[in-house]
Amino acid sequence: MNTPDFNASCPLPIQQYPHVLMAHGGGGKLMHQLLENVFGKAFSNPILDTRHDSAQFSVPPGKLAMTTDSYVVRPIFFPGGDIGSMAIHGTVNDLAMSGARPLYLSCGFIIEEGLPMETLWRVVCSMRDAAQRCGVQIVTGDTKVVDRGKGDSLYINTTGIGVIEHSLNIAPQSVQPGDAVIVSGDLGRHGMAIMAVREGLQFESTIESDSAPVHEPVRALNEAGVEIHCLRDLTRGGLASALNEIAEAAGVKIAIEQKAVPVYEDVHAACEMLGLDPLHVANEGRFVAFVAAKDAERAVQILRGHEVSADSAIIGKVVEIAAPLVTLRSAIGASRILDMPSGEQLPRIC
Repeated sequence: MNTPDFNASCPLPIQQYPHVLMAHGGGGKLMHQLLENVFGKAFSNPILDTRHDSAQFSVPPGKLAMTTDSYVVRPIFFPGGDIGSMAIHGTVNDLAMSGARPLYLSCGFIIEEGLPMETLWRVVCSMRDAAQRCGVQIVTGDTKVVDRGKGDSLYINTTGIGVIEHSLNIAPQSVQPGDAVIVSGDLGRHGMAIMAVREGLQFESTIESDSAPVHEPVRALNEAGVEIHCLRDLTRGGLASALNEIAEAAGVKIAIEQKAVPVYEDVHAACEMLGLDPLHVANEGRFVAFVAAKDAERAVQILRGHEVSADSAIIGKVVEIAAPLVTLRSAIGASRILDMPSGEQLPRIC
């Protein structure tokens, strides 16, 4: 991934306001300066630049998809990304899971008093660059400043709107017996990247988050006429939670082959050290696809043509209509139930 350019200094007068003050959320001159010189300068586009209470825009014909999410990751900078780029990627990816083309985003910022202004500017620039790469516009937003010690630096909420330009019903209810189960890439890197920084763990190589947008490979599948039945991004709870949620919603049994699931060796070693299952660990640039068996091999070849999904693989299939169940066959041939994690193993991961 390209590293965002943070060379340009924050446009606010840093010597006078090196940190965010409560007054920056108070509705007066300092708040106006923050909105105009930081957010307005970074996110400028014709819709946002009207400075109205609501954004007005046109959308192409088709159904609309809408999603919202909040980001509270700690630390806010980590190998392979930061809270800003992840907020853009996560919202774009949620839209992509219905096969939607992402168009517009809103962003809400909860800023802790005392946050260095340069830190805020770095996050905002990262969001700007990620939005440009994803081809989306940030068209409206909000800021709030909370007391020192009440906000842990910065929280971000995003809402996204996209247009669905296909006739498929991409949803768990469309899953059928015989469907191939495909993952778009290696698993577990995001969670392990966060934990390594948070806990000060040292590995032979730096584990980088997989945070990235996935709408382009999804669009390629649609344009190629692949019969997609369901898509789900693999965030909190990882692959295990996603498969169990889909099995329950669709009323099916899913069987997975462990040796087919791509996990990098350093991630596997880090998970073993921490007593974690990589299938339970969060990702921020991976999804699982349920596609008709006749299109499975073609779908994998299409996905492998994109950098973000170059390690995609068929990992199993939908066995039958049955009581919801996900099974995993190990490398030695033993089968076990792959259940959801019982609790939140990795808090503040996204």
